[in-house]
Amino acid sequence: MSVNLKDKIALVTGASRGIGYFTALELAKAGAHVIACARTVGGLEDLDDAIKAAGGSATLVPFDLADMAAIDRLGASIFERWGKLDILVANAGMLGTISPIGHVEAKVFEKVMNVNVTATWRLIRSVEPLLMRSEAGRAIVLSSGVAHSCRPFWGPYAASKAAVEVLVRIWAGETQRTTLRVNSVNPGPTRTAMRALAVPGEDPVTLPHPSEVAAKLIPLVSDEVAETGKLYLVREGKFVDYREPE
Repeated sequence: MSVNLKDKIALVTGASRGIGYFTALELAKAGAHVIACARTVGGLEDLDDAIKAAGGSATLVPFDLADMAAIDRLGASIFERWGKLDILVANAGMLGTISPIGHVEAKVFEKVMNVNVTATWRLIRSVEPLLMRSEAGRAIVLSSGVAHSCRPFWGPYAASKAAVEVLVRIWAGETQRTTLRVNSVNPGPTRTAMRALAVPGEDPVTLPHPSEVAAKLIPLVSDEVAETGKLYLVREGKFVDYREPE
């Protein structure tokens, strides 16, 4: 499916590697100007080179999502320069440790929640007014299957992704009468550095490359997307409804 994103402004977090890197590249190839955020300056510079080689354009914003004030400043800067935001891809996150819940250090648990949950809320808070100024604002927030499987030993990460999905559903409910559409995305197991850290014995060749996943995310931010408050399963290629409690 070819998606035309000409003149769109897209913000991607965690854009220096993995799914975020290739999603930013695909957005630029489709015509969007990409605001690429990440901690790793070298990765952002590599991305910028790749985007320019593809004929696209980007603005690099190196910062740590744990810096909440920086997230607020980002929203203000986007408003001053472009006056709106068309696309948000909230991809950045951290794994923490794979460990029994009772053995997780407090500082590790708190950091995972701060980066994965609090920073996502802060990002929503910062860019929602900008997305509302778009004719067809679109936001996707990366989640994980462990938010539903509650996989043993993945406590902090799984809990953080479950919390993020709840935030997205509430955000979608609050904005359903607007032109903004927001959804969560489960990319499935992907050949990333985080996956290698979480499952060190796994053969990475058996997993999809992040570029394959990224290509499937671009249609989710097109003007034609009508779904909101749903979960998109990349492997199955479909939106699914959340089950309401009985």
